[in-house]
Amino acid sequence: MKLPRIVRLAVTVSLVGGTAAALARMSGAAPAYQSANVVDAAGHLRVPADYRTLYQALGNWAIAADSGQGSKEMHSVYASPGTIDVYRKTGKFPDGAVLVKEVFATSTNEMTTGTVSRADKLQGWFVMVKDSKGTHPGNPLWGDGWGWSWFDADKPLKTTSTDYHSDCQGCHVPAQATDWIYVNGYPVLRH
Repeated sequence: MKLPRIVRLAVTVSLVGGTAAALARMSGAAPAYQSANVVDAAGHLRVPADYRTLYQALGNWAIAADSGQGSKEMHSVYASPGTIDVYRKTGKFPDGAVLVKEVFATSTNEMTTGTVSRADKLQGWFVMVKDSKGTHPGNPLWGDGWGWSWFDADKPLKTTSTDYHSDCQGCHVPAQATDWIYVNGYPVLRH
């Protein structure tokens, strides 16, 4: 049976692409595309499009209410494709890995199961991109192995952060020994 030329070409391209992806996974390397739609040449970050469907769920955090029952915030964290597999194999986040944390205000109500808090209004996103090579040395949002930025819910393309030391890193100081990430809160990273 003879296949038309266009079909043979499509099969060949598909096989080459699949082989390259498999080799990247086997080598533990993060695919280069992971941060391509998140970082521009100057190191400006943005919230990646379609992260909820393209990225892997890393885990969730509930921030307790200042008083009373329930939570005041819910954080849902996503990792770019392949990040979890590489971390589980190497114990390190691969260069180009993107982490996206959604921060929601909550609504707390009584339900049949008890007092329940759920994510309500999106407040914004915190985006981090792994960069052990220091590719943006003059950019104040890059350092200590990461690019760091906060984005308000109505501005996913423009960060309000001006310096990662003062705007971002303070919350991560207790996690410095684990590459600034609270890995103990993400069971999916365990072997």
